[in-house]
Amino acid sequence: MPTISANGIEIAYEVDGTGPPLLLVMGLGGQLTDWPQGFVARLAENFRVIRFDNRDAGLSTFDSSPPPDRMSFVKARFGRGTVVPAYRLDDLAADTAGLLEALDTPDAHIVGMSMGAMIAQLVTITRPEMVRTLTSIMSTTGNARVGQPSLRVLAYLARRETLSKSDAVAATVELFKLIGGRDWDSAEQRGRTAASVARSFNPDGVLRQSLAIACADDRTEALRKVAAPTLVVHGLDDTLVKPSGGQATAEAIPDARLLMFPRMGHDIPATRHLELVDAIVAHSKRQRR
Repeated sequence: MPTISANGIEIAYEVDGTGPPLLLVMGLGGQLTDWPQGFVARLAENFRVIRFDNRDAGLSTFDSSPPPDRMSFVKARFGRGTVVPAYRLDDLAADTAGLLEALDTPDAHIVGMSMGAMIAQLVTITRPEMVRTLTSIMSTTGNARVGQPSLRVLAYLARRETLSKSDAVAATVELFKLIGGRDWDSAEQRGRTAASVARSFNPDGVLRQSLAIACADDRTEALRKVAAPTLVVHGLDDTLVKPSGGQATAEAIPDARLLMFPRMGHDIPATRHLELVDAIVAHSKRQRR
């Protein structure tokens, strides 16, 4: 798999299809292999789809700093400004923009999910000339009053220990039993997660990325200035980022369109691939240049 230097790090990426460029930005701890293959294949019928591993995930550069402890997350939540993360979401957004530049791609349709949508929002805010259209899936604005996990999910995450490679697949499936929607497929999840764990395993990177999210600023006011045509997608069954996060994102961005799917949680189930790809294709035609 090729890698390319961008923003001072090595980024692993993969390109599928031909047509206008579309960049997929993955969420917390995810790898480019964690995008459902059926979803990517349908997109590649319409776009040149670029997938990549964020910093500290997959085959991209791992940060060398120690992982944060639990107290760091408490301080990030209740004492903003007292914790300095290894890197910020803004750095991951700079990585993303740097990747497009390194691939000689001046602009693209950008689709992000979860943390990846936070990154995509920041690229749109800081480098608007690079964004043809924005699609923000299962994400939020950074406002602590919206898009928060359910109490049951919070309790599960609070008692969850750092994973070992041997239990990573089972633990991920267990988590998605809580956050996946009613159309989530456990067998498909298990197979995809097993392939990703075999490819790369970096639990410390998940913690560092998590702290970057915890230390992120509220993007609401900056999102009010976004001019790129925006599609916001959220599952009504999402318990990790509650639907209020998607609603707030759509309310903040001028003329954003909101698409809410029943039976979809914090995942992209096969039952929604065709409908979601059709929505992204139609949305791409809204670009303003």
